Amino acid sequence: MPEERIYERLMKYARREFYKAVSIDPTVPDLLEKAEKEGIETAWHRYLAQQPQCGFGLLGTCCRNCNLGPCRIDPFGYGPKRGVCGATADTIVARNLDRMIAAGAAAHSDHARDIVDVFESVAEGKNPYYKIADEKKLISIAKALGIKTEERKINAIAKDVLNVARMEFGKPGEEPLAFLMAYAPKKRISLWKKLGILPRAIDREVTELMHRTHIGVDADPLSLIAQGLRCALADGWSGSLMATQFSDVLFGTPKPIKFVANLGVLRENTVNIICHGHNPVLSMKIAEAVRSKEMQDLAKSVGADGITLAGMCCTGNEMLMRLGIPIAGNFLQQELAIITGAVEAVVVDYQCIMPALADVAACYHTKLITTEPKAHIPGAVHIEFDKEKADEKAKEIVKTAIENFPRRVKEKVNIPKEKMEAWAGFSVEAIVEALGGTLDPLIGALRDGTIKGIVGIVGCNNVKVKQDFSHVTLARRLIEKDILIVGTGCWAIAAAKNGLLRPEAAKEAGPGLRKICEALKIPPCLHMGSCVDNSRILIALSALSEATGLDISELPAAGSAPEWMSEKAVSIGTYFVASGVFTHLGTIPPVLGSQEVVKILIEEAEGLVGGKFYVEPDPEKAANTIFEHIMEKRKRLHWAL
Repeated sequence: MPEERIYERLMKYARREFYKAVSIDPTVPDLLEKAEKEGIETAWHRYLAQQPQCGFGLLGTCCRNCNLGPCRIDPFGYGPKRGVCGATADTIVARNLDRMIAAGAAAHSDHARDIVDVFESVAEGKNPYYKIADEKKLISIAKALGIKTEERKINAIAKDVLNVARMEFGKPGEEPLAFLMAYAPKKRISLWKKLGILPRAIDREVTELMHRTHIGVDADPLSLIAQGLRCALADGWSGSLMATQFSDVLFGTPKPIKFVANLGVLRENTVNIICHGHNPVLSMKIAEAVRSKEMQDLAKSVGADGITLAGMCCTGNEMLMRLGIPIAGNFLQQELAIITGAVEAVVVDYQCIMPALADVAACYHTKLITTEPKAHIPGAVHIEFDKEKADEKAKEIVKTAIENFPRRVKEKVNIPKEKMEAWAGFSVEAIVEALGGTLDPLIGALRDGTIKGIVGIVGCNNVKVKQDFSHVTLARRLIEKDILIVGTGCWAIAAAKNGLLRPEAAKEAGPGLRKICEALKIPPCLHMGSCVDNSRILIALSALSEATGLDISELPAAGSAPEWMSEKAVSIGTYFVASGVFTHLGTIPPVLGSQEVVKILIEEAEGLVGGKFYVEPDPEKAANTIFEHIMEKRKRLHWAL
């Protein structure tokens, strides 16, 4: 056999082995091989092309904040020890971390602003396309904010709640955020006030953080990180919290519901539409349009059997937990969905959308449809969504997908068979209802050790680690130890694809957790929603804190983001730490260039706010450390073992 032929076969084998190694999801290797044959580049290919990645960037010691630079600090002492302005590695790393927090908080909170805008149009009677779907939830929000609800019409209550929500973004003065004051535990509020990190207004905290990181302003790492905590708290306890609360008001508070996950939800004989992004304002309207007789009939007129709508990432989580709409996958599957050759349109709003989707779509018949004025992608079809014409725009988008069906190339179609049934919709309200209307059964199970603790697992996918492996491994190891898992975002989708969101998964749990799950007929891992719905976890922790009289930092609880990658995740992790939660990160943040910043984050933070970061890429080791942390907390409780 010629040497060239041997080399070609070896390379093919090596690539195949690489494709098997990047994910535990069985849909991935075949579609990556298909992508290679068809000349398509994916995130994994681009990651390889980036090797080696910039060492200064990985350590966080490069600064591009002014035009004196870019500057970089060699942490090993062989190069410059200060930037041109005199900033040290400690200052540069802290500033870079803060800018990630600011961007993440801005992303979540701007999402909230969009939801509040729709709520405003409903409260003022100006938008017939949306409605108050959950009056009970709206009344509960009003009561939490101290707004009178008795003997008042729902629209009057809505307007008063709206007035408070508007002011959360940019109110003047030093008064703390109203939603934080309404939902955070009193002990936490007292501590944040004492430390001077009680947030005042969302936009103000983001702005101040950006100001502090400008050249010539704050250079003290501890001072910088303190404002980062303040900004993140504004996100978690107000921005993200409002996005969740008002989405519930407009679209319904989630209740347990069955759905199906993974790329096998796509169908060969239907028009396949994927909604991807984070904002339910668009996707819920797309769902309405798809289900209409008009659109179903139109699909049949072009030769399809109907329309299949599936979600991707967090807008998929929004649809599945309220409507049971299937979800095609999490972050790293967005390109693979198009590579199946069976998707007529990928409809996107914002956040976690790869610009490369336009290039991948151009190789198939798929249309990438952007809909947000703040999120344009070159090469995409732009149909701007307008809440004042919501039904009309949703139908236009669906019609565009339907008319694209005849262009599908059958020879390019390869839909994976893999899919898994799962349950979602475990809002705080749904969990309390399942417990009989009170947290007492959960507190009792924690007290007697039937359940050892609670861990929230959240976050993204990251090409630096094997897709879904850390998410699933960590969850499995913890439920084996009688630890209840709650979670959101891409973790929830990974858990769904791997059977952990089924009641049958209780068989994998320890005896105590299994007993509880089987009695309540629930999974040992509870899907609480999209990534802004991490605020549900905060509210649950707050409720446990108030019910037990313990601070959040004293509870047998922890958090984890095993495969995080986005700036939103940095803000999320930071507001959990600031709320007193021991928080595990599975991918290494860009802070290792500063010993001082690392010390603040993984040691000193605990003495200040009761929570700290713990970094460990190995999910087996992380599970053991998290369990040890929870058992240590249990020893200090009044129900100590």
